[in-house]
Amino acid sequence: MKRRTLHYLAALIILSIYGGQVCPFLDSLTLLQLVTPIFITMLLFYLLQVLYLNGLIEQVPLKRQSRRVFQFDLGSFVISGIVIMLFNTVYYQFPLVSGLKIVFALCLLGFFAAIDLSLEKEWVLSRKLEDSGEWIEPDINYFSHPKKLVLFSSACMILTAGVIFLVVNKDLDWMATVGQDIPIATAQRYIMTEVGFVVGIILLYMFNVIYAYSRNFRNFLDKETLVLQRATKGDFAAVVPVSSNDEFGVMAKHTNLMVEGLRRSTEELAKTRDITILSLASLAETRDNETGNHILRTQRYVKALAVHLQSHAVFGQHLSDDAVDLLFKSAPLHDIGKVGIPDHILLKPGKLEVEEFEIMKTHTTLGADSLKIAEDRLGSNSFLNLAREIALSHHERWDGNGYPRGTSGDDIPVSGRLMAVADVYDALISKRVYKEAFSHDKAKGIITDWKGKNFDPRVVEAFLEIEDEFLEIAAAFHDGE
Repeated sequence: MKRRTLHYLAALIILSIYGGQVCPFLDSLTLLQLVTPIFITMLLFYLLQVLYLNGLIEQVPLKRQSRRVFQFDLGSFVISGIVIMLFNTVYYQFPLVSGLKIVFALCLLGFFAAIDLSLEKEWVLSRKLEDSGEWIEPDINYFSHPKKLVLFSSACMILTAGVIFLVVNKDLDWMATVGQDIPIATAQRYIMTEVGFVVGIILLYMFNVIYAYSRNFRNFLDKETLVLQRATKGDFAAVVPVSSNDEFGVMAKHTNLMVEGLRRSTEELAKTRDITILSLASLAETRDNETGNHILRTQRYVKALAVHLQSHAVFGQHLSDDAVDLLFKSAPLHDIGKVGIPDHILLKPGKLEVEEFEIMKTHTTLGADSLKIAEDRLGSNSFLNLAREIALSHHERWDGNGYPRGTSGDDIPVSGRLMAVADVYDALISKRVYKEAFSHDKAKGIITDWKGKNFDPRVVEAFLEIEDEFLEIAAAFHDGE
């Protein structure tokens, strides 16, 4: 509304000055006689545009609205010129050529105003669609930007040349009329001022259109760049607003389709990876005296501990949301090395001998080594690195008496410290061929007794603070009879 008002006011002011400068017939009128029909006509068309035509524009499809704005505003200016021409021809008996100059002037001003208002409409639509999440569907045969540029450049050259011709032609007639009455220097200043005024107005309009176009272009590029940058980081939630029926709209549409395709492919790969991990881990568990539910429970215990410790001053720096998610997905591979333990040891229904237990302890290094081979083949990535870390360190003890390396205290990776509590708790509350299942309270008492010995005291405190979550997980994924 404000932008359209400024354009109509500017046209009224410019035409009031321009009309008398290029047409001797208009120059013969008083200022009031010149301005009154222009003001009334343009006011009527302005009100028609604001009160009626804008409503019609809103009823057409979104992808047509920008073009319709251009058509209606340019039409309003041109028809205003025709109405003023007819009024002057009938009321003042001006020749047709005088009226055509008014039509030409309003065509020039209307052309620049219509382009600017059309670009403004594109800007508003972009914001609206960005907020609503809607898209427009660009046409297959859209009006391309090269064509728009050719049309704009050609129209600018033709209209500008036309205006300059009218001004120069009028000035030549004026000089022929006044003859020697005015000094050459004065006439030159007069003519240059007139030409400078006209050229200055045209340049201002051109700069305004260029600014409006560059603003829309920059807005599109900013959105396009942001979406691509986020996509490269694995964030596929952002979209580019498809708000124009041209190359930009097509690029935005296909960028969104590409990102959506990447999202689906990534999700499918993630599901395939997670299923593969679970299958491998379950395969390892089938060779043990444990069940597949041990995997489901321990990974959820680990996640519960990690989430609770995110607010901890020390642990928080290691447990971002992404790290917690990765920890959850890596946890099932903590005992993958048991695949390499001989059956007579792994499946023995009783306490292991010292030599047998030494072999059993190698499941930590077997698992880490197998994951290291995969990491070497596939390239280093955070998932395999964390899974290897858990497999190697989940039997280390806080006091340094664990295995395989005897690492102690904070030198034990956070993932290993969390897994240690989760793994032991589940072993305690689960039935084995060599023992009955312990109650939660008994398991809690054992873990508390081992605080500062087997386990990081801070992790044990976290366990005690969220023991209800452990109970819920154990109940949700309990072993069947």
